[in-house]
Amino acid sequence: QVELVESGGGLVQPGGSLRLSCEASRFALDYYAIGWFRQAPGQEREFVGSIGWNGANTYYLDSVKGRFTISRDNAKNTVYLQMNSLNPDDTAVYYCATGSLTIATQIDSYAYWGQGTQVTVSS
Repeated sequence: QVELVESGGGLVQPGGSLRLSCEASRFALDYYAIGWFRQAPGQEREFVGSIGWNGANTYYLDSVKGRFTISRDNAKNTVYLQMNSLNPDDTAVYYCATGSLTIATQIDSYAYWGQGTQVTVSS
């Protein structure tokens, strides 16, 4: 069974940074795009960003462009979401997902999901 495990979430002050990790087990991420999504309380899950299979291509939600960066280390079967200049609007549970062969923004494009990691931005 495919397992994705996110880690790295926590409480951070506005303007701070966090790096989330998404590690896959029993599934090789090498040939798949990875998507990061987030869901704030009472809101729908939204696309944050995606990275192609070889890391050459990325795509981001407008509100995180220039602040968030997705990278991947296929040798470690792990994908990262570096988040800088965090603000309270970034508070959410963050999920990684895979199973899409290409970068995709739609939830339905991804077959496998992690359990999520909480990110809270507050002073």
